[in-house]
Amino acid sequence: MSKSHMLALFNDFDEASAAIRELKASNLEGFDLKDVTLKSPIEHPEIEELLGKRPVYVQLFTFFGATFGALLGFLFISSAQATFLMQPKGGKPIIPIPPDMVLTYELFILGGVYITVLGFFIGAKLPMKRHKLYNARVSEDQIGILIKAEDTAMPAIKDLFTKHRALEIIGEGGK
Repeated sequence: MSKSHMLALFNDFDEASAAIRELKASNLEGFDLKDVTLKSPIEHPEIEELLGKRPVYVQLFTFFGATFGALLGFLFISSAQATFLMQPKGGKPIIPIPPDMVLTYELFILGGVYITVLGFFIGAKLPMKRHKLYNARVSEDQIGILIKAEDTAMPAIKDLFTKHRALEIIGEGGK
């Protein structure tokens, strides 16, 4: 089956959350709650319990960026120092650990920051094109619910949105 998108615009957040609650309670064939996106000009943290937890991977990017930054930083610093094996050291260690830890710490932070920013862009899917159903009123004062479902479930979803007084319902084929 092919999947299509539908955007419903609401004036009232309570009506939008009631529509999401009813979608969650209904067991429509060809519809999954993970394919629902709420678009709003302000944050609504209470909707997270309705939509369920969404995965966030920025912490993993930070962890691996910091770890690899420290490991590669120490490897680069110590390998640069170890290339001077032929020079007389006068009793000093070839790879002095205490001074290298300062630079390793700096590269630990640098790797963590750079990879965290990269992870944010990847997790936020930036840069990306706007969805073809994007409506500018969502950025101003209305709440939009964007749904991806199979074509067989779309009439039932449209009826549900109409029941909850959606201002406008836009499908991929138009209104």
